[in-house]
Amino acid sequence: MNQVKSVMIVGVGGQGTLLASRVLGSAMLSCGADVKVSEVHGMSQRGGSVVTYVRYGDKVYSPIIEKGEADILLAFEALEAARFLPWLKTDGTVVVNTQQIDPIPVVTGSAVYPENVIKSVQAQGAKVVAFNALKLAEQAGSVKAVNIVLIGAAAKRLSIDKQVWIDTIKATVPAKFVDMNLKAFELGYGAQESELGD
Repeated sequence: MNQVKSVMIVGVGGQGTLLASRVLGSAMLSCGADVKVSEVHGMSQRGGSVVTYVRYGDKVYSPIIEKGEADILLAFEALEAARFLPWLKTDGTVVVNTQQIDPIPVVTGSAVYPENVIKSVQAQGAKVVAFNALKLAEQAGSVKAVNIVLIGAAAKRLSIDKQVWIDTIKATVPAKFVDMNLKAFELGYGAQESELGD
């Protein structure tokens, strides 16, 4: 592990983005990487944007990811993927949950949710891995496991042994939720890009 890699986690308050960043950071640390994590809260209560930066490598000087620097954009919701696309590297990958969560302006009726969000992200040249993480989380046993499903999908695209992720999840989540989260991770890890759909 030499050059610094950057993963940007974007989502909506209440989706478990912070646990996702903790699992990601812990997995990197256990591989001997220098890791910096920075949380940037919008309205972190349910409904507002939450952004977390995770950077790792031999030596990381800053946790901040500038525009055009993210190797992976891990988006818990389609509109968040579109909003933060400028932060992705040219050859970066967007891993996105196709679930649609209406932002406050849509809920209040002052705006409408745009159509074909993921297709428009693809049209801008990004590599996109899009699938219904909510459906897989339900299969694992809880809608709250969306974050670990997404970590599974991202893990497959990061150069860290699968067992490291499994050990990290066991060490990070409460004991009574370990089996469910491991199932969620496996479902995310095996998610096919062909599951694309809005």
